[in-house]
Amino acid sequence: MRLMGLDYGDKTIGVALSDELGWTAQGLEVIRRKNDALDLARMQAIMAEYGVAEIVVGLPKNMNGTVGPRGEICIAFAEHLKQTLQVPVHLWDERLTTVSAQRTLLEADVSRKKRKLVIDKMAAALILQNYMDAKTNK
Repeated sequence: MRLMGLDYGDKTIGVALSDELGWTAQGLEVIRRKNDALDLARMQAIMAEYGVAEIVVGLPKNMNGTVGPRGEICIAFAEHLKQTLQVPVHLWDERLTTVSAQRTLLEADVSRKKRKLVIDKMAAALILQNYMDAKTNK
């Protein structure tokens, strides 16, 4: 059973997948958002191709733990996915995942242009990995 992690943004959706055992997460792609129908169709294609059974959506919280406007948008997106795709959808606190992904890419000396292309899928992989690690530790 694979999990799909999503980093949902205004212009892009970072996509990551777990391995079949649910131990590791790898960035897969960045969906350039066009419209809801096309974005959803691409996610459905990924789910069918890789046998995805559950989705984890990053929930951007404020540093004090509250949910702001961007978080509300992600909650609505997760609910829409759950209703449309008929699979379990989990929200996971994504505070500092993009910062962590950015730091990792900077330490690896990845150029600014290349960082822009992969940052969202790397953030999705961090969201998914953190979710799986938390489930394993329980």
